[in-house]
Amino acid sequence: MRTSAAAVIVAAGPGTRLGAGVPKAFVELAGTPLVVHSLRAILNVPSIESAVVVVSPTCLEEARQLLDHHGPWRCEPTLAPGGPERHDSVRNGLAVAGSAELIAIHDAARPFVSREAVEAAVAAAARHGAAIVAAPAIDTVKQVHPDGWIEATLPRRHLWLAQTPQVFRADLIRAAHAQTPLPADATDDAMLVERLGTRVYVVPGNAENRKITTPEDLRWAEWVLARPTGPR
Repeated sequence: MRTSAAAVIVAAGPGTRLGAGVPKAFVELAGTPLVVHSLRAILNVPSIESAVVVVSPTCLEEARQLLDHHGPWRCEPTLAPGGPERHDSVRNGLAVAGSAELIAIHDAARPFVSREAVEAAVAAAARHGAAIVAAPAIDTVKQVHPDGWIEATLPRRHLWLAQTPQVFRADLIRAAHAQTPLPADATDDAMLVERLGTRVYVVPGNAENRKITTPEDLRWAEWVLARPTGPR
């Protein structure tokens, strides 16, 4: 029996480093907002049976018009208001994600995630309860003291760079976000699940599952879309 999953697309960030003057998710890539690219990629996976898009509370109506304009969708996305921090936005998305067994949390700023990576993460989460997409570190990684001196060179073969989606059993990720207070140093959802004592499985992501954060990232993404093969 196929495991169903709901997606929570986190799209409430201001996009300050992009300098576009609009929320990051609404920044256009080849004439189409980033959030639309990401939502299309996620809904291209049959096991994703519903989707919640979390946007800034001031942008809910604009987001609805944008999604209607770029539809129709295989399943109509639900909108949820974002919060002051990313974990607040995720928590608001979880609140309306329905009764799916699994929940896949994905950054709207990762428009090129592959169907294979999403399917692998969903399948791994169905087996293990928690799984993330990640990429092995390519560069040599240095641990550096605040004063600028290298403290250690970390063994690269053991280091992976976390991406999204991150997929969890629904009860597990909701329990992780119910921790009070949430750890201040938590930078992704997997870290919150780890704090519960749960192991998180890693599946390899595609090389182009890059987070669009700076103008240079956006230019790279435009190049990817413009090349004859498009995103891989």
